[in-house]
Amino acid sequence: MMLMISYMTMTLMLTMLMMLMMKMITKKSIIDLNKSSPFECGMNTISYKRLPFSSHFFLIAVIFLIFDIEIIMISPTIMTMKTSSPMMWMITSFSFITIIIMGLYYEWSNGLIKWSK
Repeated sequence: MMLMISYMTMTLMLTMLMMLMMKMITKKSIIDLNKSSPFECGMNTISYKRLPFSSHFFLIAVIFLIFDIEIIMISPTIMTMKTSSPMMWMITSFSFITIIIMGLYYEWSNGLIKWSK
């Protein structure tokens, strides 16, 4: 028990020593108001104007995420090819790919994929 307490004490002392050395070694910087203010998404927070946001860009991003997730869902079908029957595997794979193609056609026919309108 005493050995464990001494190890914990030594670990704590070593950690404190390392933190103290890091504090002494690191570069001291002058706190600047502009540098310490948050800067998000390329917009300066000092100005309070709202910039217009393209909703079409948002739709393209959502479509990309949906198709990306669908591709991730297709990947395990290659591993299940060994354990399932070939006919059942082909029916499942083709039906899933058909659903993906139908979704792509729907988005294409509604003009969601066109960047310029």
